[in-house]
Amino acid sequence: MKTKTLSLVLFAGTALAALPAQAAGSLNLICSADVVICEQMTGDFQKETGIKVNMVRLSSGETYAKVRAEARNPKTDIWWAGTGDPHLQAASDGLTLEYKSPMLDQLQDWAKKQAEGSGYRTVGVYAGALGWGYNTEIFSKKGLKEPKCWADLLDTSLKGEVQMANPNSSGTAYTALASLVQIMGEDQAFDYLKKLNGNIAQYTKSGSAPVKAAARGETGLGIVFMHDAVSQTAEGFPIKAIAPCEGTGYEIGSMSIIRGAKNLDSAKAWYDWALKPEVQSRMKDAKSFQLPSNKSAEVPKEAPRFEDIKLIDYDFATFGDAEKRKQLLERWDREVGAAAN
Repeated sequence: MKTKTLSLVLFAGTALAALPAQAAGSLNLICSADVVICEQMTGDFQKETGIKVNMVRLSSGETYAKVRAEARNPKTDIWWAGTGDPHLQAASDGLTLEYKSPMLDQLQDWAKKQAEGSGYRTVGVYAGALGWGYNTEIFSKKGLKEPKCWADLLDTSLKGEVQMANPNSSGTAYTALASLVQIMGEDQAFDYLKKLNGNIAQYTKSGSAPVKAAARGETGLGIVFMHDAVSQTAEGFPIKAIAPCEGTGYEIGSMSIIRGAKNLDSAKAWYDWALKPEVQSRMKDAKSFQLPSNKSAEVPKEAPRFEDIKLIDYDFATFGDAEKRKQLLERWDREVGAAAN
């Protein structure tokens, strides 16, 4: 078959004919998950469809900023994975395209609600609870007590032993910020974060970086999604995952087609493909242990189960709103980030 990009069959932004999924084409993808699963997904999709994928790995906060900056001339066709809040913010800003996949009926209710709440401009692809992972060897060597609750992270013995990401760049850290606001109230949450700042060794750009640093022995503990901590345990590192006793928030990792996508048919092909049960069941092979959104997908035995965790009723509508995000991030910069510099 002679290869051609899908842009050659577009006229005035409209596909003349829907090409079959097997047709060769190209796709510009931003992946906001761990690089290992990004590469696995990209390789599998290219092999199955013949569509060439140009993949860039960016955290979800960075992706939202990039998509917003490029709104008049989009360089991206589809955005896969990363926390749902920035996807919802992009939807509310009109940066993403309404699309009802034929796979929708196969999805968990939480994934469908994500789609419905966004006017079908995003959809849930996986879910995972927020918590932390700590290095048991470092804690044992230094005589540190296992932190079971958010309050325990303020113990002065943990000074310089905690890492978390910056919520401006990381969806994980924004979920942590939004979760603490919902658990404690906004003023109390910021009081907490200012106190926690005294124990923070570094604010990273990527959400999973803190627990990877803990796995390498560079820090004692990383505030992350629990499945990212479990991934390090599966790699053989002495990392233990903890769900905080007061309760915690969770993410609905999401997927969105960018409005103005130049390879729209390829984007839809990826979207439908990524919701298939066999594709989601393969994620564990890249040591990605989230809960899959397709009801028929295999749940990894290592995945932290929601029924074992005290989850808050996370308000995705409020904290997925662009204005709310802007207000919280500005306050974080003022009261927490400025003190860290």
